[in-house]
Amino acid sequence: MISLLRAELFRIPLRARMPFRYGIVTMTEVPHVFLRLEFEIDGEAHAGLAADHLPPKWFTKDPARALGDEIEEMLMVIRAAVSSARKIRATTPFAFWQELYAAQSEWAKKGGKAEGMKAEAGLSEQAGRQVIPPLLAHFGTSLVERALVDAFCRAKKTTLSRAVRENQLGVDLGAVHAPLVGSAPSDWLPARPPETVFARHTVGLVDYIEEADIPAAERVNDGLPQSLAACVRFYGLRHFKIKIDADVARARERLKQIAVVLARECGGDYAFSLDGNESFREPAVFAAQMRALLAEPTLKEFWPKLIFIEQPLHRDVALSAAADWSAWPERPPIIIDESDAEIGSLPAALALGYAGTSHKNCKGIFKGLANACLLAQRRALGKPVMLSGEDLTNVGPVALLQDLAMQAVLGVTSVERNGHHYFAGLAQFPVSIQQHVLKHHGDLYTRSTAGWPRLEVKEGRIALGTTLRAPFGCAPGLELGELEHVSLS
Repeated sequence: MISLLRAELFRIPLRARMPFRYGIVTMTEVPHVFLRLEFEIDGEAHAGLAADHLPPKWFTKDPARALGDEIEEMLMVIRAAVSSARKIRATTPFAFWQELYAAQSEWAKKGGKAEGMKAEAGLSEQAGRQVIPPLLAHFGTSLVERALVDAFCRAKKTTLSRAVRENQLGVDLGAVHAPLVGSAPSDWLPARPPETVFARHTVGLVDYIEEADIPAAERVNDGLPQSLAACVRFYGLRHFKIKIDADVARARERLKQIAVVLARECGGDYAFSLDGNESFREPAVFAAQMRALLAEPTLKEFWPKLIFIEQPLHRDVALSAAADWSAWPERPPIIIDESDAEIGSLPAALALGYAGTSHKNCKGIFKGLANACLLAQRRALGKPVMLSGEDLTNVGPVALLQDLAMQAVLGVTSVERNGHHYFAGLAQFPVSIQQHVLKHHGDLYTRSTAGWPRLEVKEGRIALGTTLRAPFGCAPGLELGELEHVSLS
């Protein structure tokens, strides 16, 4: 039997080493939180960790909302998930997640109001009355389930890979996606996770492409590369994620510049995805823009390297009947990301002609696991599908490692990573945390020239050996006592 005994939330403010523009916001700083949960598992107490940024304008892309309100709202959903988790008694981690998912969904539909909770949690009265969107609500669910899986793997002295392969987590795939009834994760996922993955490096909307483009006042001097060209050389990059918006003229000129750099630095050995950042509301408009870009003569050698296009349509319309892609039969693979908010999101997307979805731990690991199995089943039937690994500007010492572990278990070998680019490694974390990571994850992190740990990317790849051998991504023994405590009441 599994039950939650104790919960602690910690926070640390992080400042980006350069601005990161994604969609409607440019991030320069962000809170990073750690959730430490202690569970009773088969009569013994075991602790597990989960962590993530609280990134404004991602879970709810509302330009009218204040950033502070959005951060408080993210804390509210975490508190709600922990509150619901305290009441659950379940026989397996999967059964625990099922109950938590249902409770969090019901709480969100009531606008964040639940017995024994402060609904507003620092928000305006109006915000407290609104229905909490599923993507945001289940961010709280995902943190609890990640900490639970970590604790469970520690309790059973096993790894995430073995726990999934042997179905120690008790996953019932048919309870998530009906076509998977009677099957187990091991029927669909790789027998062994990959030992390395490609770091698909993000090119943000305001990132500089060439060194000469960087104004002296904006140059970062911390020993890490800044321009795209410098990053390719420093890390040996071969996979890229390029963000575009609805300005077709700007996109064309920027893609031309990027294509020149990649051809020069990588030769023909590279691949990339495009991220539409929910910039469009009509499939026909996006299709017309892409046809124009695909027909650009100077990009003739560039487009064969395209892997897929991610979430071009705003979440309000991406899964509506108007988003049927059948009118563009020659389209590249298109996947959802932000629209993958609920259990039924992927099947709905596939019915509209999308090729698949992304996985990132903030959207839920059990849902992501079931989605990967559903896509593998369709692939076995000869249908074209795509499961990508995407990022939430993940950094260590926990969030990045757990996300990489999960991506590997799902068989994803090209994973968007950008925390190494927008943050100066673990420079802002206490020295004790830096030392722990260097001691236990020396293949994943190395010392920067300034002495703090930075992500090790060699020949464009990230090594996962210590990550896969840990219970769930990160080695036990991490101390968080130097960080700020945040109330969970």
